[in-house]
Amino acid sequence: MRRRDGVTVAIFVGVFVLLAVALAPFVWNVLTSFKDKGEYFTYPPVFVPSSFDLEHYVRGMHLGGAKGIKDSFIIASLTTLLAIALGSLAAYALSRFRIGGDNFAFWILSVRMMPPIASVLPLFLFFRFLRWLDTYQALIFTYALVNIPFAVWMMKGFFDELPVELEEAALIDGCGRLGAFVRVALPLVAPGLVATALFCFMFSWNEFLFALILGRSRVIPITVNIAGLIGGHEILWAEISAVSIVASVPIIVLAILLQRYLVRGLTLGAVKG
Repeated sequence: MRRRDGVTVAIFVGVFVLLAVALAPFVWNVLTSFKDKGEYFTYPPVFVPSSFDLEHYVRGMHLGGAKGIKDSFIIASLTTLLAIALGSLAAYALSRFRIGGDNFAFWILSVRMMPPIASVLPLFLFFRFLRWLDTYQALIFTYALVNIPFAVWMMKGFFDELPVELEEAALIDGCGRLGAFVRVALPLVAPGLVATALFCFMFSWNEFLFALILGRSRVIPITVNIAGLIGGHEILWAEISAVSIVASVPIIVLAILLQRYLVRGLTLGAVKG
């Protein structure tokens, strides 16, 4: 028993150390968001700020942080809905029908592997021709192009684990193929759907390159807004930290609220009876 207790203590200590290392940058960012100029430029560094007022948070929101969060939320939400709607349909078709051979699903995923820098110039010229630069639809369309292959690959694995007999029974009862998909298959893979949606939302929320090139003045996602706080003569470190902390809240809240579905979705099909 003592040896087992020692192993348990060692595991808890190791987990605590890893957690402390992982959270250290986030904690430092939170502390920096409350510091004045004289505190985050001093050496040795000041770990605890002299006051914990929300001055830098208010200023950061006034400097475009509020609009950046609104723009990012609109873009990420609509992109996720579009990617999940199209990706789940394509994944179901690939899982239930012979389309394009065995390597077709991998070919779809390979689109996701293309470096963004290789496609940003053609997309810029394409959206300039359509007069879509600096609009929501340009970023939504671009992020959907990136997220749909990932959604197809993820959802195909979930649909593969579903017994075909369930849908065949629905078809015998008079349900169409689309009805069997919506009423039978989709509810059964709901945990996987939530997990895929969360990953798509996180990518759209955190993406920077496309947002920088395709957005200008009317549409400024939060990642571009944070980078804009770095000026030529001054870097607003406290405001950058404050806005980045606020921008982290939606992802953290979603992960906490969807934790139960996220774990079930990532482990769906891992154990077979």
